[in-house]
Amino acid sequence: MGNASLLRVVFIISFVLPGLITAAAGFKQEIGFRKTIATVADTSRLNYYLKQALLSARKQKAGEELKNYIDSAETVCVDSNIDFPPLLNIARAEYFLQTNDFRSASLESTIALKKATSLGEDRTEALILNFLGRYNLRTGFYAESIDNFNKSTDIAERKKISGIIPFNYYNLKDVYNSQNLNDLNKYRNALDMLIRSGEREKDTSLLLPGYWWLGTSYTDKEPDFTLADSLLRKCLELSIAREDTTYSGLALSNLGWNYYRQKKYDFAIKYYNRSLSYTLPAGRHGNSSNSYGNLGTIYRDMGDTEKSLSNYKKAIDHAKIADETYSLAWIHEDMSDLYLKIGDTAKAFNAFRIFKKYSDEQLRKTTSQGLTDARIRYEADTHKKELELLSLRLRNHKLLIYGSSGLLVLSLAIGILLLSRSKINAEKRISEMNRKISEVTQANLRQQMNPHFIFNTLNSIQYYMYQHDKLATNNYLTKFSSLMRKVLENSRHTSVPLRDELDALNLYLELETIRFKNKFDYRITVDDEIDTLLYKVPTMLIQPYVENSICHGLMPSESKGTVKIDLKLEKEHIRCTIEDNGIGREAAQFRKSKNGENHNSLGTQIVASRLELVNALYGTSLMTTYTDLKNDNGEPCGTRVEILIPILS
Repeated sequence: MGNASLLRVVFIISFVLPGLITAAAGFKQEIGFRKTIATVADTSRLNYYLKQALLSARKQKAGEELKNYIDSAETVCVDSNIDFPPLLNIARAEYFLQTNDFRSASLESTIALKKATSLGEDRTEALILNFLGRYNLRTGFYAESIDNFNKSTDIAERKKISGIIPFNYYNLKDVYNSQNLNDLNKYRNALDMLIRSGEREKDTSLLLPGYWWLGTSYTDKEPDFTLADSLLRKCLELSIAREDTTYSGLALSNLGWNYYRQKKYDFAIKYYNRSLSYTLPAGRHGNSSNSYGNLGTIYRDMGDTEKSLSNYKKAIDHAKIADETYSLAWIHEDMSDLYLKIGDTAKAFNAFRIFKKYSDEQLRKTTSQGLTDARIRYEADTHKKELELLSLRLRNHKLLIYGSSGLLVLSLAIGILLLSRSKINAEKRISEMNRKISEVTQANLRQQMNPHFIFNTLNSIQYYMYQHDKLATNNYLTKFSSLMRKVLENSRHTSVPLRDELDALNLYLELETIRFKNKFDYRITVDDEIDTLLYKVPTMLIQPYVENSICHGLMPSESKGTVKIDLKLEKEHIRCTIEDNGIGREAAQFRKSKNGENHNSLGTQIVASRLELVNALYGTSLMTTYTDLKNDNGEPCGTRVEILIPILS
């Protein structure tokens, strides 16, 4: 960039952009101070609108209601010539945050904090810091989020300001429960501090969620059933006193779950039914679906099939009304287990198919949300850097107008350094975005394996059903269900321990030997130097090649075949060799062309794509090598495939 161009950039940043940003905010604001001539009535009206705006902001989707209160407050300020108070700026920031305008939310909160600090308004400053904590959480800056909540709490404690500390801990629990941190101990500590501060300030509005979330956390991970029972009963007692039917239903439902986890089924049934007495009249279909679904599972475990199916049906009806994809998935999965338990394999398979449909739909939603969150974090970080740059320009505004040429040269030097730093940081952020997109792409590719894999296995189930061989059908479906569970479990992770990958492969080979009536033998050997628990590999990487060996190499052969899978540890990877004594690739290709088949193996195409992504992600140069085996007479006698599998940590 030439000197003249750089001078133009500095001029634009320093003199033009501040005015553009102020105008682009979309509201009627003037940053400068005006002489205040407001009456007591004007001030009273303004305070009322601001109070209502901030109360409205606590609702999840305030939308137009919040905007109307802001407009009314602005009108009072403009008509009465009152400076915009910092609470009005923070109300505007709340509106922008709810409408996903993160750039404007950041600008408004920055203005509000400067005003509150200048005016010495401690309570307002603490409220603004709470907002900044929630803004940082939403945009993925977790360390900054924790820091702002702690600063807000520190001001409230030093100045003895009530009503803020419990709210800070309520938001802190969301930070520690986020997918990136997932710190169970700090999550529970934040809820404990929420309860203590709420009791100290006699603020019962947040005690209900505090007792409920903390009690619920002790029913699952690192459970403490006695403590969970005590906390959930406190939530129930307080909700009944406050006539809060929402938390009454929630507390009763999770008390039922706590008893179910202890296998105290009679008590669990009692509390789930009590929960329904609150959720059904209120039309809370999502909560009702959860209670009915768990009742169905309890009766399933008790062996009462009729009551179990009756409750599952009610659960499905309510889940569809509430559009609860997650509930529809797990309910059908539990129903599949019930049908397998009673030996109705056809209904078990149908329930499992529906579970898979909703499970895939839930995964698509999660993947889409992950991409959205990544985009938001990138845009917020870019905006943060822009604000840092603009802040420096504004601080030097007067120096750039009245300064000497020496100061101008110094400002230009600083500008060059900052622009260079901003460019480097932007490149790092883009690299991080590409990495996350690669991970999401790998997750999508792994999901493509599931329908492909299921399709190739259903023919055998259909065959045994047509043969009226119930024992073989049940045996095959049981193994098939076990394999599907293993595949689904593995597909939730980018990489899995090698032992899990080999377990799934072994299950697959068992099914294929049954399917093809012992047409082939198989052998899996693993190098003694390979620690199958320690070493992790990309999921579902070996199976498609083994499937090709069986279907295209061994099955067309008239003699009994053999497929050998051998894993050896090398310097930076595991060499997986898959060797068969089938008809060879040339004969297999000839058969395909003769039969009019012109498609390539979907499974191996997906694996090849995933290896390319792994190479791009980890900087490796891994590949797959095919070798056509010949006998002493030069005739084809099989195929060898060598895959260099990366070792992931």
